Amino acid sequence: MKHIAILGCGAVGALYGLRLHNLLGKEHVCFLVDEERKKRYTQEGIYLNDQIAPFQYCTSKEAPVADLIILATKNHHLTDAISMLQPVVGPETAILSLLNGIESERELSKAFGKEKVLYSFAVGLNSTHIGNRITYTKEGRIVFGEKNNEKTERVKEISALFDRAGISYLVPENIERELWNKFMLNTAYNTLSGLLSATYGDLDQDPVWNLAQKVCKEVQSVAKAEGVLLPASLIEENHRIVTSLGFAGKTSMCQDMDAGRKTENQWFSGTVIKLGKVHGIPTPTCEVLSALVEARENISLRLGQVQ
Repeated sequence: MKHIAILGCGAVGALYGLRLHNLLGKEHVCFLVDEERKKRYTQEGIYLNDQIAPFQYCTSKEAPVADLIILATKNHHLTDAISMLQPVVGPETAILSLLNGIESERELSKAFGKEKVLYSFAVGLNSTHIGNRITYTKEGRIVFGEKNNEKTERVKEISALFDRAGISYLVPENIERELWNKFMLNTAYNTLSGLLSATYGDLDQDPVWNLAQKVCKEVQSVAKAEGVLLPASLIEENHRIVTSLGFAGKTSMCQDMDAGRKTENQWFSGTVIKLGKVHGIPTPTCEVLSALVEARENISLRLGQVQ
């Protein structure tokens, strides 16, 4: 794992990219960008905790074939990301998608072959992203593995790479269950925090807890229909984890809504609603929350605030 390509220079991609850059050097780690972003990032830079990041930015034509690709964009950029990745995916390339939700691995498998795609996500990263400045207080960790949970050589190689780079990670016993659990957490707490413009600590109240439970039970139902069992104990554990992060930080969706950016509503509540229709499962809470997010986005669009 000597040539690393990272797509997405937001809070997640920049932080883990810095760790890999410090280990391997600029010549072995590149951030894939288009010409416009390359010019802007080169001129303005990306700042991590007020320190300018020493990254190499390159277009797909300039980048070598990658041993490892880390995808850290938003879901609505996935189609463009797949096009950008085409030239850097080789026969032995491994792809880690840190996108929220449960759909990116499926789309990447269709584009490049399921043998290239590991299941993965980032969790526990507490950061604020404003313009070209990223401030983080907790680095979190990457959770990843093969879909069938086999401890393959590439899982061992990526684990060794992360060990050397100082990136916290976990290879769980059941990656698909962990991925769905993160999806359940995101669908409940990203959505509610975005609508309320709430910090993590603000979510520790009975009205939020009652709504979160309803959302999580709908996710549980569609997950079961998809062959994934999410124990009820995870719902209380997720609430404890989220609210313990305190009043200094906000979820990514909350930050997007506050900044007038397009949210990932379609890949949170929208996915639950879609799967509910496929399996004949009612999802009334997700339908209401999704409609409220869409309405708020429409208001921002009318005011010219959507980015």
